[in-house]
Amino acid sequence: MNTDRWTPGRVLRAVILLGFAVYCVIPLLWLALAPTKTDGQLVNGNPLSFGSFGQIGTAWNHLIAYNSEVLYTWLTNSVVYALGSLVLTLATSLLAGYALATTRVPGRRALLVLTLIAMIVPPTAMILPLFLELNALHLTNTGLSVILPGSFYPFGVYLAFIYFSTTLPAELMEAARLDGCSETRLFWHVALPLAKPLAGLLAFFSFVANWNNFFLPYVMLSEESKFNLPVGLGAVIAGTPALNPANGGSQLPITRPEVALAGLIVIVPIAIVFLFCQRYLVRGILAGSVKS
Repeated sequence: MNTDRWTPGRVLRAVILLGFAVYCVIPLLWLALAPTKTDGQLVNGNPLSFGSFGQIGTAWNHLIAYNSEVLYTWLTNSVVYALGSLVLTLATSLLAGYALATTRVPGRRALLVLTLIAMIVPPTAMILPLFLELNALHLTNTGLSVILPGSFYPFGVYLAFIYFSTTLPAELMEAARLDGCSETRLFWHVALPLAKPLAGLLAFFSFVANWNNFFLPYVMLSEESKFNLPVGLGAVIAGTPALNPANGGSQLPITRPEVALAGLIVIVPIAIVFLFCQRYLVRGILAGSVKS
């Protein structure tokens, strides 16, 4: 038996980790239970008690009743915007990272420096220039005004550069070139199959960032039918008297349980994607940490 199993250091680490787990899990548990209760039960009852499944249906009906079931339109828009940006992010990040890692293109070092600078600049600082640019191209209030800016992912480009620089065997690349393999075929048949963990990691990060994107669609889109889920639900919640006393006369049947259910609607797709991508996430995070 290992007598060092419960040393004071390990006990302290276990207590700290347990504290962080409780800190993270309890709010999620409250959020999952809140739609099962009425507003009165949520305010006055046990925060972690369970109400009824029927109340979830009631809260859902209140949400979809808003403006002729526009919630379904927002959900569809979110899927289109997130997947559109995801596809373009993978294409641009993988191709740019591969080119920077395997070829000596003119200005390569400057491009890498600019990529790092772009990673540092806060996204909110780029909203006004992006709006002016897209407005000049007459693309504001369209899906492209959300998809195109979300497709530029400096972190993805730099991560792809690091990955291809450290994990692609130089001997394999040279052997393929000696056999007459073009750079295009080299990317599609050698580099890309080896980059599946990286692609999974980038896909997850891109999907989460674009699914949760609020500020960019809020600025770019002016029609309610073009909103994504966060912006649309934000507009609904803004009219909730329980959270915004200034709208005390609002007739919307939106109370705290409906707001909690709206939060779950945004979170659940991310959790599902995470479950499917977790294998690639671990491999992608570790990939490139050790040079071959």
